[in-house]
Amino acid sequence: MSNTTSPSSQTSLSAAPHCEVSWFSALCDDDYEFLGVRDPALLSSFEHCRNIVLTAEKGGYDNILLPSGYSLGIDTTAFAAAMAPMLRRLKLLVAIRCGEMWPPQLARQLATLDQMLQGRLSINIISSDMPGETLPSAARYTRTTELMALLRSLLNGEAVDFKGEFYQVAVEPPRVRPVSGKAPLFYFGGLSDDAREAAAKGADVYLMWPDRLGEVKAIVDDLSVRAARHGRTLRFGYRVHVVVRETEAAARAAADRLLSHLDAAEGERIRKQSLDSASLGVSRQAGLREASDTDGYVEENLWTGIGRARSGCGAAIVGDPDQVLAKLRAYQAAGIEAFILSGYPHARECDLFARHVLPHLNHGPL
Repeated sequence: MSNTTSPSSQTSLSAAPHCEVSWFSALCDDDYEFLGVRDPALLSSFEHCRNIVLTAEKGGYDNILLPSGYSLGIDTTAFAAAMAPMLRRLKLLVAIRCGEMWPPQLARQLATLDQMLQGRLSINIISSDMPGETLPSAARYTRTTELMALLRSLLNGEAVDFKGEFYQVAVEPPRVRPVSGKAPLFYFGGLSDDAREAAAKGADVYLMWPDRLGEVKAIVDDLSVRAARHGRTLRFGYRVHVVVRETEAAARAAADRLLSHLDAAEGERIRKQSLDSASLGVSRQAGLREASDTDGYVEENLWTGIGRARSGCGAAIVGDPDQVLAKLRAYQAAGIEAFILSGYPHARECDLFARHVLPHLNHGPL
């Protein structure tokens, strides 16, 4: 493929809305040539995940999500610390699982990471159960809300005297602070009512998984109202896979190829291994697959085949550069300001999107 593809609908970048464009590094053994077929060369290792991050830095992305899992892949914060000295401009969106660390220690760790990154840290708050634990939804999100409040205060340099359901903390903030002197942005997602309330109370950027455009607009409207009730505002992000090729036919063929070796039983096993495999958000992704046409498309250029072998984010934007750009701009019109993209294999698709679509977006860090 050449790197000269230019969407015919390209408008002036200065007139286009601004967005943050992030990629995804597969720290949780989530990389494939063919979905559901393990390739030892694509399993999570420091070297493999490092190469994805460096590809994103070279490609001009603004940020990259470093996911977190317990039984899968490698540790997120250790990986982020190792990557920090290798990067010059890329931000790291580091996932943390609520309950894994005592909040004052976590605040010190995150402030240190931000120093190492020269202020380019952002935080993805994960609210799923801890290994060996099963908490009711309301309790899990209460813990999440408490953690976000504690972390924000400590990272802002404020002493805390907190007495909650999960945390009782009276402590001065750690000496080390983020470069800005304030807490990095908190990105957070969840579809249930409890999750939405937690986001409204404590998050900065509400992340959603793929859905029909009308539902995306409805979620933005609902979360905006919820946040306003707490005297706050939210920004909105969209996590989706992408398959872009020079023609729509080639993109659809590439999507079909991803599933060409998939065994249905293996796909089901992969979907169920995640700790959040029974969440409302995962159920919604399954519902989209069930509502899709015989080729797996639930609306124009939104393909649900990814979810046949993946828990969580289960759909991809599939098309030529014009179509992918138009789809992203439609989401922007619905209120989305940040995109977290991925594709299989991650390094190759990172490069393809960087060459064919990224130059036509008015993008930069939030």
